[in-house]
Amino acid sequence: MNLPNKLTISRIILSILIIILLIGGNYITSIIGIEIPKIFVNEAIVVDLKYILAGILFIIASITDFLDGYIARKKNLITNFGKLVDAIADKILVNSVLIILSAQGFIHPIIPVIIIIRDSIVNSIKMLAASNGKVVAAINLGKVKTACLMVGIVLTLFYNLPFELWNISVAKVLLFVATILSVISGIQYFSLNKHLIKDK
Repeated sequence: MNLPNKLTISRIILSILIIILLIGGNYITSIIGIEIPKIFVNEAIVVDLKYILAGILFIIASITDFLDGYIARKKNLITNFGKLVDAIADKILVNSVLIILSAQGFIHPIIPVIIIIRDSIVNSIKMLAASNGKVVAAINLGKVKTACLMVGIVLTLFYNLPFELWNISVAKVLLFVATILSVISGIQYFSLNKHLIKDK
């Protein structure tokens, strides 16, 4: 269990904490008798601080995602366990939050549907490539998609502040761009690796 793998495991733990906070935060606070307060911003926006806390945890988890890969590559600590758990941790973190935000009315349900379908297709292509002894490298469009998605999620959890004060829907725009890029990059992954699917 090297440092990158420990960071990956910590991301899974943080993801679970975020899920519990977003889904059962009110129930838990009622049991322990401590209520998470809500505040007014600009006398118009009601902010539930559990989403702010979840956003902070999401940022920390996202940082571990960058660090575990960087350290593993720099110090040559890449392992099969690390590659497997890293992919699982990423999906638990992002997809679970997208589903919860959709269920709670913060984002349109089509966003998690498209992103999860795209990820399933791309992961299948990567597994097929691995079975043939090949590695499917990440494409630049996919990296841009991930950046838009992560920032869009954080801003959504932060009630699109401070942009909401000026009625600029930066969070929605970023998530929309991420969804479109998911489709385009998914098609690009398929196009670049469709030869793996064809039987000889």
